Amino acid sequence: MLSPKNGGIYFDGTFGGGGYSRAILKAANCRVIACDRDPIAESMAANLKRNYEGNFDFSLAKFSDIRSIAKSYGAKSLDGVVLDLGVSNFQLADPSRGFSFKLSGPLLMGMGLNDETALGVIRKYSEKNLADIIYQFGEEPFSRRIAKNIKLNLRSIQNTKDLVNVIHSCVKKTGKIDSATKTFQALRIFVNDELGELERVLSESVELLNPSGKIIVVSFHSLEDRIVKLFFRKLSRGENKFQLLNKKPTTPSEEEILLNQRSRSAKLRGISML
Repeated sequence: MLSPKNGGIYFDGTFGGGGYSRAILKAANCRVIACDRDPIAESMAANLKRNYEGNFDFSLAKFSDIRSIAKSYGAKSLDGVVLDLGVSNFQLADPSRGFSFKLSGPLLMGMGLNDETALGVIRKYSEKNLADIIYQFGEEPFSRRIAKNIKLNLRSIQNTKDLVNVIHSCVKKTGKIDSATKTFQALRIFVNDELGELERVLSESVELLNPSGKIIVVSFHSLEDRIVKLFFRKLSRGENKFQLLNKKPTTPSEEEILLNQRSRSAKLRGISML
């Protein structure tokens, strides 16, 4: 969908392990400017920079800073922007980051460059505000019950397992989804201001695109996808000349899901300036 071209300049806003940047650089004799808010990405970016010297640059930054990042590397405009949202495999697999409710670790959930932690949020905010966070960002129907139970047992919550136990004690598992899933999602999104970051980077990206430039986004839950869908729809129907690259989101095949279970909820959307 991105179809990198020789001489193009592309922005990878979620560098992670470098998969997207590497694929773009292999596809064409082009340039990639990447960023990630997680310091763990810096060492992997350094390896890629050695292999593609002069064609690859990296900043430890939030992708909402796309304009200043591009400017710092002398890029006034871009031919493509790629965003793969959500938590990286590295973050999920590391218990010390506190993202996974299946692993015991500190209640942090920060992707990097954070002002909040998950433990700080449950301690700082009132029961009502905490319930609102869990409902708004986790779409959890039992948000008020969970928030009340968290506040009642606040002294006993020190790590991820403690929080999971408190949630399990008031909401039972139904089907395949663990009853702690939505609360953990909500806290993570809130701690990292993920939806605000997404809205800002989309708005900034449009201003930086060259003619025929593209914005490609992979999202993993309905809140992200809704923002992307509505933003792209507005662009394609407005006075600005944009065209949807796919009217419905592209989803993974059964074969891909078997190889990578975490891809099962992925939705890819793209738009191009005409």
